[in-house]
Amino acid sequence: MQAAASIALLLMSGWTQPGMAQQPAPAPPQTNPTAPAPPQAVQNDTTGQPGLPQAPAPKLTEPLYLRDTAIDYSKPKSHLWNPIAPYTATNVPLAELGNTNRLNSLLRDGKIYLSLADAVALTLENNYDIAIARINLDIADTDILRAKAGSSLRGISTGLVQNTLGGTTLTIQGGGGPGATSAGTGGGGAGVGGIVVSTQGGGPQPEFRDPVLTGTVQYEQLAQPQLNTLFSGGQQVLNTNTATYDFTYNQGFVTGTSLQVGFNNSRATTNNPFSNYSPSINSGFRATATQHLLQGFGWGINGRFVIQAKNDRRITDSSFRQQLLYTVNQVEKIYWALVSAYEDEQAKERALTQSAQLTADNRKQLEIGTLAPLDVVNSDSAVATDKQALVASQVNLEYQQLIMKQAIARNLNDPQLSSAPVVPTDRVSLDRMPEEDLSPEELVKQAYTNNPQIEQAVLNMQNNEITIKAFKNGLLPTVDAYAFYGANALGGSQNPAAINFNTGQPYPAGTFPTVDYSTAFGNLFNGSAPDKGVGVNINITLRNRTAQADQARSQMEYRQSQMRLQQLYAQIRIQVINQQFAMTSDRARVVAAQAARDYAAQSLDAEEKKYKLGASTTTNVLQQGRNLATADNNLISATAAYANDRSGLMQLLSDTLERYGISIVNAAMGTTGPTPVIPGLTAPKAPEAPKPISVTPNPPQQQ
Repeated sequence: MQAAASIALLLMSGWTQPGMAQQPAPAPPQTNPTAPAPPQAVQNDTTGQPGLPQAPAPKLTEPLYLRDTAIDYSKPKSHLWNPIAPYTATNVPLAELGNTNRLNSLLRDGKIYLSLADAVALTLENNYDIAIARINLDIADTDILRAKAGSSLRGISTGLVQNTLGGTTLTIQGGGGPGATSAGTGGGGAGVGGIVVSTQGGGPQPEFRDPVLTGTVQYEQLAQPQLNTLFSGGQQVLNTNTATYDFTYNQGFVTGTSLQVGFNNSRATTNNPFSNYSPSINSGFRATATQHLLQGFGWGINGRFVIQAKNDRRITDSSFRQQLLYTVNQVEKIYWALVSAYEDEQAKERALTQSAQLTADNRKQLEIGTLAPLDVVNSDSAVATDKQALVASQVNLEYQQLIMKQAIARNLNDPQLSSAPVVPTDRVSLDRMPEEDLSPEELVKQAYTNNPQIEQAVLNMQNNEITIKAFKNGLLPTVDAYAFYGANALGGSQNPAAINFNTGQPYPAGTFPTVDYSTAFGNLFNGSAPDKGVGVNINITLRNRTAQADQARSQMEYRQSQMRLQQLYAQIRIQVINQQFAMTSDRARVVAAQAARDYAAQSLDAEEKKYKLGASTTTNVLQQGRNLATADNNLISATAAYANDRSGLMQLLSDTLERYGISIVNAAMGTTGPTPVIPGLTAPKAPEAPKPISVTPNPPQQQ
């Protein structure tokens, strides 16, 4: 025993306790106690090497686990008031598959008049991508509940659901489903961006901290034929009836301590004359406490899953905010695609009206002989072309309307709703945004602070640091000290068949005093028959190759996460600066397209006046009409690109929710909040009526 204790002391002095180690340079205090440490505060990581370079601290997502939910899945059911409550199933509320009332309120005269604010509000209420991400919040809570018991984590998908069809093109694409979701990648349990996270959750298994009570209640009747009656007191068959009542209580603690208490009872009747008591009562108990001294020691090892589960919950909160930012941005793109399709359809109608009027005028002039038949054929061809363009534009408009309804509605089985056209009531304003005048460095700093990807990367690094400590502890041998105390007691009534083998006669009645169960139970605690001891268990893996590999792997994955964070900084910097350049280019493109459109409209008007005076031809008028149609398309495309890039910049800056007044808590609850207030919008202009072409006969053209 002394040698074992000496070995234990030597081992303890040779290895540092990773579970109790402190970082050499702790992070500065934060206003939120649950906040992740900012990366610039880490001067030395858990490996003792220099930490990350200076970087802005990420802004923390509002803690969504504080929201008022009907069921808190991170808390267990209590035995209080209902002893069987922890053993009953939890019924998760049914998913809401119907549309909210807001959508029906927008339906007027068989049309859905939709503003961008209403589109965003309906997305928060009805979009399936957000609804699926919302359930992930509760799934993450179940991991917290498991971790509190000492169980390993099941993991949670925190990947961004993207590639929703719509909002990226003005033309119909084949394949896929409108408004459908694709499989999300990344998150707490999978590698994203080329990194590996296979060691998270590894290391010594924590003690299971939920108390476990086991019991055995058994009754046995045993008849044993005897080969030699000498050892059975002359009995040919020994009959033994045994009732067993055994109970065991096990519980682990966050310190690395485990407790086991066993309480055993039996009552046996027998015809064996060697037994002095029948029925005989045997009762005993033993309490054993075991403490890990090296591997598995301390709250840092046994409580790490709770910290990781809470970090994963914060990662899920951040991922939900990221999903909101992405989905709102996607719906904005769908809305501007719908606006473009709507204005394109109006432009095509104006072009067809103008070409049809020109054709009607040409036919009248042909009838009176002032126009050649070839000019009529030319104008008829233009009408056919404009009709085909109008049909294509109308089909695209209907498709964009379908895409929009799929994004803002859960159920389109209502015939009135499914057949109602969507009329967009907002247009993008060309007023300058404050972000357009900020320096690139100011925008990048704002993106670093708000971007949820950086927040998630920092939290993942914290989980990696916990994993590194766990695997360092896993390198140590297993040295467990234990102590136990117990007692045994005997009771019962004198066996009538008991024989005194000295005399060969049965014992006289009263030779063995009767001891009832209560007396035997009391004898367990009076020290009359104690059972006690102490000891040490030592388990040393001589080559320890598995632990060495896992410990090195955990540090490699941590290095990957460090580089991934820096890669995110570089990517976001490039994206923000590129988006600001794109907005500057888009604004210039819109201004140029508007000037070209005005010039094309004035050129068409001048050409029509010349045509009425006989100084132009049908071909020239049609050419100017085609130029105006091209200018309309260019203006529509340039305006849509500016609107998309503007919303894309807000997504990169990750301030869309604050800018629009969207409550992330309401979105997480699935409740209807106030209608978002979206700046930078204007009302649509009244469509220009096509100017009729005079049918006054032109003077004959000289051949």
